[in-house]
Amino acid sequence: MAESVVTSALDKLIPFLSQEVNLLTGVRQEVEFIRDELCSIQGVLKEADAREESKDWVNQVRDIAYDIEDTLDEFNLRLQQHQGHGFLGLLYKTVNLVKHLKPRHHLATQIQSIKSRVHDVFERRQRYEFNFHEQGSSSNALRDTWHDHRVDALHIKEDELVGIDKPREKLIEWLVEGESRLEVISVYGMPGSGKTSLVKKVYDHQRVIEHFQHHVWINVSQSFKTKELIKDMIKQLYGEIKEPVPQGVDTMDEDSLKTTVSVFLQQKRYVVILDDIWSIHAWDAVKYILPDNNCSSWIMVTTRSYDIASFCKGLYGHAYNLEPLASEDSWTLFCKKAFGENSCPPELLGFSKNILKRCGGLPLAIVAICSFLSTKEKTMIEWEIVHRSLGSLVQSNDKLENMKEILLLSYNDLPYYLKPCLLYLGLFPEDYLIESSRLIKLWTAEGFVSEKEGLTVEEVAESHLHELINRSLIQVAKTNWEGRVKRCQVHDFIREIILSKLRDQNCGAIATKQHTKLPQKVRWLSIHNSVENVTENKSFYHLRSLFIFGVDTIPKSYVHSFISSIRLLRVLDLRDAPLEKLPNEIVNLFYLRYLSLRRTKIKNLPKMMGKLQNLETLDLKATSVCKLPSKLFKLQQLRHLIVYKVKVESYSQFSYGFDGRVGIRRLVNLQELFYIDVSVHQGGLVVRELGELIQLRRLGVMEMRKEYGVELCSSVEKMRNLRFLEVTSQIGEVLDLQSLSSPPMLLQRLVLTGDLEKFPNWISSLFNLKKLYLGNCGLCDDPLGALQALPNLVELTLNETCDGEELCFKGGGFPTLKVLWFGNFKRLKLVRVEEGALPHLEVLNIIACKMLEKVPLGIECLANLKFLDFSHMPKEFAVALNPIKSDGGDWMRVNWRNKHQE
Repeated sequence: MAESVVTSALDKLIPFLSQEVNLLTGVRQEVEFIRDELCSIQGVLKEADAREESKDWVNQVRDIAYDIEDTLDEFNLRLQQHQGHGFLGLLYKTVNLVKHLKPRHHLATQIQSIKSRVHDVFERRQRYEFNFHEQGSSSNALRDTWHDHRVDALHIKEDELVGIDKPREKLIEWLVEGESRLEVISVYGMPGSGKTSLVKKVYDHQRVIEHFQHHVWINVSQSFKTKELIKDMIKQLYGEIKEPVPQGVDTMDEDSLKTTVSVFLQQKRYVVILDDIWSIHAWDAVKYILPDNNCSSWIMVTTRSYDIASFCKGLYGHAYNLEPLASEDSWTLFCKKAFGENSCPPELLGFSKNILKRCGGLPLAIVAICSFLSTKEKTMIEWEIVHRSLGSLVQSNDKLENMKEILLLSYNDLPYYLKPCLLYLGLFPEDYLIESSRLIKLWTAEGFVSEKEGLTVEEVAESHLHELINRSLIQVAKTNWEGRVKRCQVHDFIREIILSKLRDQNCGAIATKQHTKLPQKVRWLSIHNSVENVTENKSFYHLRSLFIFGVDTIPKSYVHSFISSIRLLRVLDLRDAPLEKLPNEIVNLFYLRYLSLRRTKIKNLPKMMGKLQNLETLDLKATSVCKLPSKLFKLQQLRHLIVYKVKVESYSQFSYGFDGRVGIRRLVNLQELFYIDVSVHQGGLVVRELGELIQLRRLGVMEMRKEYGVELCSSVEKMRNLRFLEVTSQIGEVLDLQSLSSPPMLLQRLVLTGDLEKFPNWISSLFNLKKLYLGNCGLCDDPLGALQALPNLVELTLNETCDGEELCFKGGGFPTLKVLWFGNFKRLKLVRVEEGALPHLEVLNIIACKMLEKVPLGIECLANLKFLDFSHMPKEFAVALNPIKSDGGDWMRVNWRNKHQE
């Protein structure tokens, strides 16, 4: 991660040099020297980060970069505290302040010290580069070791594999029943998921051997050389037909080698395995060697990356995701490897299950741990020790070294900007489900994400998340019906690698037990279970991020003393903490960018919140805060303002937001605003001011009145980037949105709750709309006709939307809808589904329709229906369920409930 730390330091140095106030005698030249040297060093860090013999050198560079950040942040903080005296007065006070600071805080002294250290590091770099060229890269040696281990995967016996029958048959079927053109199968998955073993069993299968005239297996790897790869291919092809390799192959140039392969394979049906593709560059270097001769030939690729797998397969091939083993297969493999049979001693059952859970269905992890367990006595004491110390064993035990090396390769292959993003996940507890939206805000607050032209930093951060997912380093735990990642997590053994890197690089620490020993300059700290794990009077001058998880009590004195010692903090995540009052000292955290008090007992915020000039995210969801300090509306860097709570009453949920006030227009960088209550004094003016927040992506407005309708429509029309809009009217008030003639065309989610009187026709033009909720609308006409042509609508909820006796879904309507909820229709008696309607519907929920007489007519036409739920229906409706007969499809799972049964 040293490269990303140096990049961050340079990002601070460059603007520092442009500030007039920094023209202190002798300092500018020294800062310029430091900048130039770091730029020079930066180029060699990528390779050095993976070299064990250069670890001390890398650590020195990283520590220098951290100290640069600390020095500049502290200096700028002191400048900020003395603003307001005019430029000359500021310059005088600044020079005077720096002159009388204690030596360790004296800017010039700090810069001189750093310059001396940089000079020493530069000299070591010259020696390092010499050693690098003389000795070669140890990272290549690591890859060679990894490929030695991959050879083992090619010789696994059939009876040692479990859970491969279905994927093997699927891959064989694709190979032998393909089109005449040359096609590609990409097999991708986590490191250690068994991709090589699976493909080898496909490659060696008799059907595959008989179907193809020629067979080639190539290990590509990160450090491949194209000429050597082609030579290997030629030797295998000629060796298969037992003929000598053409003379001169060893001295041929690359083009001649490619021609030799192409000529040999003309009019031949062949299969070529390219095992372990790490980059698109590697694929480009290989794919043009193999001719498309219309003989139904195939290339099979294994890779850890979905992006590479998708690119390789192109338009006509297949991408196969090798998932972790199912629990039953995992248990079979565990017992076979640990006990040599298919059963486990009863006394070891609990520990075995817990150890297996840590493996997460990863064959490599199961086999490695079982190999280690096979050396232990089969006693509860021994196995309990293994379970308790499994994390440290991964780092230190020889039998688990192979697994560690394989996982480390994926980390070392990351570009510099992704390494801190991945390491940050180690701050969350084991098996923790992390909201993707939370992670994106944290990454941006920590400065891991750089702006790109045409994209918000949140969109860039989301692309980082998807890249880590596609590299199989983060697992998707939950997606919504629109396909967006809602929650993710990290495999236990990936997390162990992350934790080891956090320790090695002295940047992050997890306090999980009382008086945890922490690094002297820890920058990220996560406290688990008890604040007593961290000494109350410890200084945290260098700290940038603080998390608290699972803490039951926090002494008031602890909060005050802790916050007073973290002047440079950027992230403070106190979600779920037992906190009733936020100390006033919080406003002194000038660099604070992210503050989450979600689900705490906080009722009020300090009046001087406006001092937090760099705050980007304020998360007060599920707190009792409903009024915000007026000075908070001066925070022009604020991007996410989330202040609301939800109450569930009588099968319905109600949201309560914060009181809006005039001045909201000054939050010009807001991306997200949930939920603003406009029932306050001057509510109409507040609604008008919303129109100046043109950067908004997500907006929730509550307690709307009819007279504000025109102003709201005018404001929303200016929000051309809006993706999510929710509007709720006051009880008894009409929700007047008819004048929205030019709605934001990028809108993907729309929630309208309140009496609409008339259906807003502009909804029909929202071609990007994916999710729609219409509640308590009181419409006289059926809205389905106006909605059925929406081309991307995936989820539709109609709650007490109209008052008719019949709903009809026309043929061809709702072409992409997957989830349909409708309920509380007081007079609804009949629902009809015409043939061809709702072709992709998977979930149908009908709730509290008291007059509904029968199951929807035509429901048997819904070929993809998987779940049918009738909730809170009258007892008499049970008779209507009788006509439903099972045809063996999953859609027959009917779930019927009513109030009397609950």
